[in-house]
Amino acid sequence: MLRTTLGDFELTIVSDGTYFLDGGAFFGVVPKTLWSKKVTADDQNRLDAGLNSLLVRTGDKNILIETGIGNKLPDRLVQIFKQPAKLLDNLHAAGVAPEDIDIVINTHLHFDHCGWNTVRRGGQVMPTFPKAKYYVQRGEWEHGRLQLERDAISYMSPNYDPLIESGQMALLTGDAEISPGVSVKVIPGHTANMQAVMIESGEKKACYISDLIPTSNHLEITWAMAFDLYPLQTIENRKKYYAEAIPEKWLTVFTHDDATPWGYVKRDERSRLTLDPLTPQS
Repeated sequence: MLRTTLGDFELTIVSDGTYFLDGGAFFGVVPKTLWSKKVTADDQNRLDAGLNSLLVRTGDKNILIETGIGNKLPDRLVQIFKQPAKLLDNLHAAGVAPEDIDIVINTHLHFDHCGWNTVRRGGQVMPTFPKAKYYVQRGEWEHGRLQLERDAISYMSPNYDPLIESGQMALLTGDAEISPGVSVKVIPGHTANMQAVMIESGEKKACYISDLIPTSNHLEITWAMAFDLYPLQTIENRKKYYAEAIPEKWLTVFTHDDATPWGYVKRDERSRLTLDPLTPQS
């Protein structure tokens, strides 16, 4: 269990396990001769990608950022991606029950980021975190409803529509404060309405950057995923992020890095982007 403090807050990486992603899709136009120096694919060109949620204990609220794949994938997608379904076990190991979560924030609504929002019980889809208020951008939900050919596979309405219908999920329009010290900022690129989560306490800052920078192997400005709908915006928003995060020493949390889930981005003596991994408390 990876844990650290940020001012008065406690941050814990809570994993839903790892799943398969195609190496070419994960690194987009970057040639395999380059990305294979950082990670090793299997004989089907698949990589193990992490499913890192972040538990933020503020002292007043228990806030969960992202909910992984969950356990509702259809069989055909389980064969492609795997379905590790470890989030609830790892929350339990962190001493947190689903009823203890006060707030859930989804950066966007792709199935690998919001799968544990809900569970099926007795033929019905129910909220996994019954007392929580859920948050996502309205534009993200509206895009998912379109079921466009390009990314329809990524949007599975049982992960969120029941919560919207019940009023348990709030649809945001732009940047917003969710709780004192925890806010969201829209960062287009991967999708038009994806949001990063800013965490601030004791003059320290952390950012759950989501799929703007999915792993520490994607630090380079142009190393965008093939999944990104707006790769040029990904590049511009990475530049903006580094312009603030590096000089202000923000802790960056990576959604899909199974080996290095967080660290401090910096530039070396040759101005190359590198990472100082966080040494976690256990």
